[in-house]
Order: sequence, then C-alpha cells, then structure tokens
Amino acid sequence: MNCYQISRILGLPDWQTIPALEAANILWLPDADIRMTQQLCYNDETLFIHQCAVESKIRALHNAPLASVCEDSCMEFFFCPEKDSERYFNFEWNLNGCLYLGFHNGEKTAVRLLPQSAIEQFSFCGRPTETGWEIFYQIPLSFIQMFCPDFSFAPGVTIRANCYKCGDKTEKPHYLSWNPCTCDYPNFHRPSDFGCMVFGD
Repeated sequence: MNCYQISRILGLPDWQTIPALEAANILWLPDADIRMTQQLCYNDETLFIHQCAVESKIRALHNAPLASVCEDSCMEFFFCPEKDSERYFNFEWNLNGCLYLGFHNGEKTAVRLLPQSAIEQFSFCGRPTETGWEIFYQIPLSFIQMFCPDFSFAPGVTIRANCYKCGDKTEKPHYLSWNPCTCDYPNFHRPSDFGCMVFGD
C-alpha cells in the first residue's frame, strides 16, 4: 500500500515545496504516454489539492452539473475521511471546472452532490500548461464535517485515498492510479484499493 504525508502549512500553499505523488499505475489499456501528479497540503480549515497532467490532446466538453467528466480528460481524488469506514468522497474534474462529486457508502450506495457553484465552493482553478493541464482546488473542513462531524485536519490523522487520471472518450483513452487497482476491469470505486495518507506535523 502506498503512503503519502500531507504537508501542514501556514497561509497559502507554496507548491514548489510540497512533495508530489505520481499516478504511476497504468491500468486496463496500453500506455498512452499520459502522466499525472498530485500534491496535497492543509491547514486547520482547508485541504489544498494540486493535480497536474502531461497530456497532449485535452478533451474538455462537459460543462453541465454532474456530467460524465470521466469521458473528458479528467483528474480525480477519492478519499475515506473516517478510520475503518467504507464511506468516501469522489471529486472528479475536467479543465472546464465541471465537477462530478459524490459521497458513497462502500461500492454500492452513493449520493450525488450538487453544489450551487462548485468552482466557488471549492475555489477551483484550471489552466493549460506547456505539456498538458493542471487544476487547483480546496476542500473546506466544514464541507467534510457535514457528512463526518467528528473529522478534523490534525497531525497524525490518517485517511485512505487514491487519485486517478482517466479519459474514456479522449483521443487516447487511458486509466492511471496512484495506489494499485486490483479489479480486472475499469473501476475506481473500490475503497479496498485506496492507499494511506497521513496529515503531517
């Protein structure tokens, strides 16, 4: 199982100093020469996420709430806030800031979440880069506590999580993950395949 330490910060992130993890597992299809990294850091109130893709042909067609952004060039972050629980969030974004968001109880039960303005609520910013595209967003502690009231961002707290890169209808369909996926077919919704993330000092 992969493990990553989430850096504690004061103020806003300096991404040059935050360690990156790599979605290095190429899954289910041949290597499409697409890559993804993710960085995370936090303070008492906010979890900050930066995801970056190396991808020459970017598909970003979806804009509607809860659209199937996995068909576009898409970067995703799934995490279980509670210890020994199968309940998890999935954040799935394309470059347009179109978000597919859900809260799940294991693999079978899910509630789709529809924020009034996902870009504003999660402070989303997406932009092209010389080699692909990147996104920045923030998950407020207050949002997580609506579902998990006892959760907090604090040193030593451990969550189970995975991050993914996909693009079902892109020019080069692909699936990548940080922690290995053990399913024989494309399926990211498996908490059993999540790695470990620890909130650092």
